[in-house]
Amino acid sequence: MAVPKSRSKKKYYTAREANATLPLVRAIVRDITDLARDLQDRHERLSRVTPPGRQTIGEPWAEELRHMREDFERDRQRMQTFEEELRNLGVELKDFKIGLIDFPCLMNNREVCLCWKLDEPEVAFWHEVEAGFAGRQRLPANGADGKPEARLMTSDN
Repeated sequence: MAVPKSRSKKKYYTAREANATLPLVRAIVRDITDLARDLQDRHERLSRVTPPGRQTIGEPWAEELRHMREDFERDRQRMQTFEEELRNLGVELKDFKIGLIDFPCLMNNREVCLCWKLDEPEVAFWHEVEAGFAGRQRLPANGADGKPEARLMTSDN
């Protein structure tokens, strides 16, 4: 895949830059995965309380159900805020349940993705843009310190 002409506006990471960003990204992604589990659990409980086609339940529980729905909606908005924080960093959330993130990168003058997920200690994998997680490959370790930087190119190269 050729590098897009509009690349000057897009943030491209080296592995070193992606790893330097990980403390912040990890904190945001941890919040996302925790909130995603909680939202899924609450959505399932709300679905059981009010089956499809039935918007209300008996009067004694109506107020509590309204509060549950409001809390759920407020937390959905929090999720959107977390996702926006990642977009502002120039990274893409690929899977909110496992905390999968792609960092745009230029490798050998083509756009690829550095790939990281929440349980990994560092950014150590990459994949072609279209390949996704299934096409992950370990980053080449060819720098003097064994870190995968030498073959990676930034938008400044």
